[in-house]
Amino acid sequence: MLTFWGLALPFAAIFCVPWTLLTGNISLLYRVGMWSSITGVRLAGVRIRTRGLEKLDPARTYIYMSNHVSNLDPPIMLPLVPRRTSVMAKKELFSYPLLGRIMLMGSLVPVDRDNRKAGIAAVRAASDVIHKGINMFIYIEGGRSFDGKLLPFKKGPFYLAEECQVPVVPVTITGTHYVMPKARFSIKPGQVEVIFHDPIEPKDFGTREELIAKVRAAILSGLPAEHQEPASLPAPVET
Repeated sequence: MLTFWGLALPFAAIFCVPWTLLTGNISLLYRVGMWSSITGVRLAGVRIRTRGLEKLDPARTYIYMSNHVSNLDPPIMLPLVPRRTSVMAKKELFSYPLLGRIMLMGSLVPVDRDNRKAGIAAVRAASDVIHKGINMFIYIEGGRSFDGKLLPFKKGPFYLAEECQVPVVPVTITGTHYVMPKARFSIKPGQVEVIFHDPIEPKDFGTREELIAKVRAAILSGLPAEHQEPASLPAPVET
C-alpha cells in the first residue's frame, strides 16, 4: 500500500498539484486522491464490503457520522461516498504552506480538539462548506477507539446538523480494528465492512438528544456483539 502511494505521490505532485494551483479547481486532485486511497488499501489485501449505498441520493448533500477505530478508516470510507466530501482536519496541518493552501482549496475544515471556542468556529466553517453543496464526513467520537467500542460523541456535529438542516447518515465501519488496530503500523489482510444506515431527515431529528440517540443506535446496530453496549444506557456525550 505504501509503495503504491509512494508511486502515486510524484504524479500528483508533478501534474495534479500545479493544475490545481493554476486553475483553482480541486476536482482532478480530489479524484486522483480518492482513487489512490482505495486502490492502495485493496493492494494491501483489504477486502471491502459495503451495504446501504443504494439508499443515498447522489444529488443530495449529507452529513456522514461514523465510528472510528483505525488509521485505515478514512482511505477506505471517503472514496465510497458519492460526490465530493470534506472532513475536519487537525489545524496544525494547515500551517504547512503548500499543503495548507490545497486543504483550504479543498474546503477541508481546520479544528483544534482542545479548544472549545475553536470547535465552535469549526462548526461554523463546516456549515459554510455544506451550504456550498459539499458533503461533510465526521468521526463522531472525535478520535479513534482502542477497543472498537463506541466512545462518547462530540456535541459539535449535532449543532451542525441542526443548523444546516441536511440529512444525517450514520455509518458503521467494522474490520479495520483487526486489520490495523490503533497504535500498530502494519496491516494484515482481512475483510472490512462499511454500512451506510438509513438517512435521518431533518424533519425526523427531534431534539438534539433524540438525534444523538438515533445516530448512536444506528452505528451500534452494525457493530459486532463484543463491541455492543447495554441498550438501557443513555447515549453518552462528551461535555
